[in-house]
Formats: sequence, structure tokens, C-alpha cells
Amino acid sequence: MVANDEDLATAEQLRWGVSRLASRLRAEHLGSAEPLTRLSASVLANLKHRGPLAISELASIEGVQAQSLTRVVQELERQGRVARSRSAVDKRRQDIVVTEAGVEALREHVRDGNAWLASALARSLSPAERGLLRLAGELMEQLALVDVEFEGGDEPLEGARPR
Repeated sequence: MVANDEDLATAEQLRWGVSRLASRLRAEHLGSAEPLTRLSASVLANLKHRGPLAISELASIEGVQAQSLTRVVQELERQGRVARSRSAVDKRRQDIVVTEAGVEALREHVRDGNAWLASALARSLSPAERGLLRLAGELMEQLALVDVEFEGGDEPLEGARPR
């Protein structure tokens, strides 16, 4: 299905809203001694839910270069939030595992962000609007899993990159 002008306008508004909300959520963590960045929180969450992973696997999941992720993992390791271990399957491979300190840092990160967001929702939106946002959250999760194939040959929409 080809995106029309209304789809492009919706995409722009959604990206702007998500970006602004993400910035605000990040700002809520500035008081922490060592706040998690978006990427470090995502790394910890992936390790918590998926188990030990190699840097290359984490980089693929995050959509970043392994070299970029290495710096993030080294910082998390310095903070005691992750550790390296030999793979149980391949002793030549080194996996990254989340530590109890990493799980706790992630728990605090989520709790703090959720507390601010829940308060903001309650103060500023009607029950019907909050219901719409719950649905929007589910729809955004679905969108995150979509691998778009561009119709009409090799020409994606202007500004879009094929995956």
C-alpha cells in the first residue's frame, strides 16, 4: 500500500509527538546520579528479557554499529550494570549479561519515567483521551515490528530509507 499525503502528515505529527515526549521523559531522569541514556536503558532491557547476548547481536537489535555499542557497554560495565561472560555454547564467544545492579537501574529508570507520565496523564487528559493513548501505545508497538517494503520498484517515498 502506498502512503498518501494524510499518512505522511500523520507520520510527521507522530514522530514529533514521540520525540518531544521522549525528550521530556529523559529530562525526568536528570536528577539520577548516573542516569541511563535511551540506548543504555534499551541494552539493559534487551539483556534482561533476552538473556546474555554478544555485542554484535545487541548492535543488530539496536540498529547501531557494534563499535558504537561497545562504548555504551563499556560504560555500563564501568557502572557495574553489565558484565562479560564466556558463552555456554561457544567458549570463544564473549557475551554481555545484565547484573543485579543493571536490573535495579532499569527498574528505577522505568519507575521514575512511569511516575511522571502517569501523573501527567491524570492531570491533563480525560479518561477517553487516556484510553486513546493506551490504544496508540499498542499500535506503536505494532508499527515498530513492521518491515516496510516499498511498492513501485526501488523508489521509496522522498526521505524514506528502505530497510
